[in-house]
Amino acid sequence: MPTTFRVLVTRRPRYGCRACESTAVQAPAPARIVEGGIPTEALIAQVLVAKYADHLPLYRQAQIYARQDIKLDRSTLADWVGRAAWYLRPLRDRTLEELRRSERLFADETTAPVLDPGRGRTKTGQLWAYAHDDRSWGGNDPPIVAYVYAPDRKAERPGAHLGDFAGILQVDGYCGYTALAKRRQQVFLAFCWSHVRRKFYELADKSPVATEILRRIAMLYAIEDEVRGSPPEQRRAAREERSRVIVEDLKPYLEARLRQVSAKSKLAEAIRYPLGRWNGLTHFLDEGRIDLDTNTVERSIRPIALNRKNALFAGSDEGGVNWAVIATLIENCKLSGIKPHAWLTQTLVALVKGHPANRLADLMPWTAVPKKHRVRSTLGAVRSVAGIGPQLPRLGPAGAWVEHPGAAGIRRSLLTSMPPTARLHRQKRTSAVSRASCRSMAMVATLR
Repeated sequence: MPTTFRVLVTRRPRYGCRACESTAVQAPAPARIVEGGIPTEALIAQVLVAKYADHLPLYRQAQIYARQDIKLDRSTLADWVGRAAWYLRPLRDRTLEELRRSERLFADETTAPVLDPGRGRTKTGQLWAYAHDDRSWGGNDPPIVAYVYAPDRKAERPGAHLGDFAGILQVDGYCGYTALAKRRQQVFLAFCWSHVRRKFYELADKSPVATEILRRIAMLYAIEDEVRGSPPEQRRAAREERSRVIVEDLKPYLEARLRQVSAKSKLAEAIRYPLGRWNGLTHFLDEGRIDLDTNTVERSIRPIALNRKNALFAGSDEGGVNWAVIATLIENCKLSGIKPHAWLTQTLVALVKGHPANRLADLMPWTAVPKKHRVRSTLGAVRSVAGIGPQLPRLGPAGAWVEHPGAAGIRRSLLTSMPPTARLHRQKRTSAVSRASCRSMAMVATLR
């Protein structure tokens, strides 16, 4: 069913006493991401999910809302995204801190086109992805991924992002990771056999040598399929028994073929790639926690590529930073199996209400996994959307809205969905003390 817009009416009567001279009192307005604006946190969460999970650029979202007679300019939506990213950035930074404490990480990077004002063109920024996933060897830690935007691809970027990380870093052949390992003796590189395979796959139609190398690499992957999910010691034992002989035979074969082909040929270039990284490619034989490739982090790059394809570019470097922040949290929701919209709504509400900075761990997707986020229920969705503040109404036994126990002095009501005739049925509340009231309108987007 299409998105349904609902309107929350907030009534804040002014109260005064005729028997005394004290001034009238009024409950403060609820805190919002956009102070004095129309969007609730649920609507902002919907915009974020549509842009970074469903890959709908803001101009397309504006067109979708316009078909429902909701006029929202693209610049307005961009402002909402920027405000939400400001609140969510500490959570992304906390995610990066969690990754730095890991003993094994995957790393990769991809381009992020960014507008370059004054030049009439875009420049090429970079989105770096760092991931942790122990499911391949039966680990208990949750899978985590974090994205970091940088305006360039300088070799010092990985070191700045990873801080004091010490352990195994599974990467492709980018020289920046090699420079990092040379500077820090506690970082050990494990290279990717998928990248090795890719170079020979491109030549397989024309080269029997490439076909033979692919056959041997396929034997390694067949063994990995059998031990995937097994404990590290079992994986290491199987590799020692079956994979080591394949790898040890492959190296002299590559060296012999390299002497027989032209040094400038593509086949020679493909052969030099694994030979120049042989130590890193063979680490998996001695450590059961190391995977054969970096496909874990490359899968996390795909949503970035889809968003880049549809949105074409980020508006600025700050837009690239916001992209990395929000994409990090949405991807972690997907990895943890929770609904991004429900989690973002609840998290934005908590942050705007002043959630303690020393308790950010309580908000992380892999720790905050309540059952209501996993249940596909319209009633559950409405409850999560309505939970925007401590004084909001709640659903009664018959589905009617009743006053929240903590709503002392504040009257709220939820309007029904807008039918095509745009009639709004409103539960009216009156005040015997004062007719003057301050009303604020807020739109809530819920998915049925």
